[in-house]
Parts: sequence; structure tokens; C-alpha cells
Amino acid sequence: MSIKGKLALVCGLALAAVSFGAKPALADQPPLKVGYSDWPGWVAWDVAINKGWLKEAGVNVQFQWFDYSASLDAFAAGKIDGVFATNGDTLVTDGGGTKGVMIMLTDYSNGNDIIVGAPGIKSLKQLKGKKVGIEIGLVEHLLLLHGLKAAGMKESDITLVNSKTNDTPQVLASGQVAAIGAWQPNSGQAMKLVPGSRPIYTSAKAPGLIYDVLTVNPATLGPRKDDWLKLIKVWDRVVHYINDPKTQADAIKIMAARDGLTPEAYKPLVKGTHLIDIAEGKKTFTKGPGLSSLYGSTAVSDDFNVKNAIYKTSMPFDSLIDPSFTDAQ
Repeated sequence: MSIKGKLALVCGLALAAVSFGAKPALADQPPLKVGYSDWPGWVAWDVAINKGWLKEAGVNVQFQWFDYSASLDAFAAGKIDGVFATNGDTLVTDGGGTKGVMIMLTDYSNGNDIIVGAPGIKSLKQLKGKKVGIEIGLVEHLLLLHGLKAAGMKESDITLVNSKTNDTPQVLASGQVAAIGAWQPNSGQAMKLVPGSRPIYTSAKAPGLIYDVLTVNPATLGPRKDDWLKLIKVWDRVVHYINDPKTQADAIKIMAARDGLTPEAYKPLVKGTHLIDIAEGKKTFTKGPGLSSLYGSTAVSDDFNVKNAIYKTSMPFDSLIDPSFTDAQ
């Protein structure tokens, strides 16, 4: 409560009631802390930060940069109020005892998640009996299984080598594995580091398998509803700025600076990320089977997590998806 509110307590019951009923001013509330990391659909927020759109919209939020796994750990530890994550990883945090609610979609991977074959490896079928470096339990693992199934193979046909996604370029370069799985820019770095390596399966073949979302602490949904709603509105502005041919070059320049890349090098990464504006988000939040719905996609992730013993029983994921914030736009 503000100092004025505290002073009002000594001025009589009526004034105190007014004081308690007053909504805290923006300056009286701590900023929402949101973790984001190195994925084009999340680096896109640098456009809003750089342009001052968050302040312009009156959003009381502080963006904090992390390695992806560290951002999930920070959210699980209650150090941040929201985190940009995949829908599948949101289920994992819930399985670990930290509930997160998905209130907004940022994108789905449209080619930026890549299984990269070492020189001489041109297809998934050539991986039979070989080792693959991947961060077990994360989205590349799911993508790999999706690809293996399409190729008529099973996980038992290969040997997984658990590798942090940020380390996969070095793992491929070591020569100890026949392929790695990573998202951009790590997958691109791997191919640059190892001449002759190439994509042998990408998320472009499975649109909607990997949705990226804003997951928030449910305790903030009521008290900070206005801030979350404003943040989603800013996102719509970001998507249109990036997709507009007139402003795309400026947006990519800002995003490329985050990764220390040239705009020319970063542009393909944007192409491999299907950004989702509010209109499309509303459709994707509609319940239905299949990968065109967040619910259908999350059901696939839930099944993957249970089968891989990431948690024991299926999650009641309907309670972890709240379309109302996007629908309210």
C-alpha cells in the first residue's frame, strides 16, 4: 500500500476504506520479471524494447536474458513471473511442481529446429546404429522421434548422447556423434563449424509440433492482468513490424545485434520462425486435435513426456492453457 494509504488509516474508517479500495499505482508495484532467451521468436522482443514500445504501452515489466534451460530453472524457483518456453517444457515445469499457465503464443518453429547430420550423413535412416547428441527431454528430442517415426525407425535404433543444446556445435565437431539436434542459432553454428554437415530433418516438416508460448505464474493472473494484456498487445505490434516489408530490415537489424550476427545472416532464422499475431493466436487457442491447435500439440508433448519418464502421469494440461488473455484483445 502507498504511504498515502497508510496515513489514511488514522483519518477514520471511511477514508481507510477508500484507501484500501484504491488500486495500487503502477509505480507502487514491482515490475513483472519475464525471462527470455536465444530463439528468434523471443529475440523479437528486443524490437519492442529497443523502440520503447513497452514503456509507451504502460507495461510494468522487466525482461531478463537467460540461457534457455536457466530461464526454466529461474521460473521453477520463483525468481521470475513469466518465461518464454515451448508448450512441452511448460508441462515439464508443472510436472516438477511449478505450475505455469500459457496465456500467449509467440510462434511455432518452421525450420529452425534442426537435426544436423555429420559429413556423409544425408538422411535419418543413415543414423541407424549411430550416436546422436541431443538434450534429452527437450524439444529436439521430440522432433527427432517425430522424424524417426516418419522414417520407419524407433528410438532404439540409435543411441542418444545427452548434450546441452548450447554445446551441440562442439559435440558435432568432436566427431563422437553422427548427428546433433539443436534450434537456431546453435544448429546454424554447428553447420558452420563442421563443413559438410547438413540438415537431415527440420521442424518445417512438422508445423505446430513445437509451439512457443508465454508461460506465467498463475498467482499473477489476477493482480497483474492489465500488464499481461498490455504485453500481448505489444507483441501484436512486434509481429506486424517484423513481417512488414517496409520495416522488416530494421527489425532484423535489431534482432541480429542480440546474437552478434549480420542482418544477412539472421534473416534466414526469422524465416524459419512462424510468428503468431493475435488473430492467428485466437485460432490456435481453439480446442481441437492435431498440431494446428495448441491443445492438440500439447497432447503430443504430454504423451512424449510421460513415455520418456520426464514425469509419471499425464498432465491435466487444459488447466495450464488460458486463452482468455489473447481472446480479450
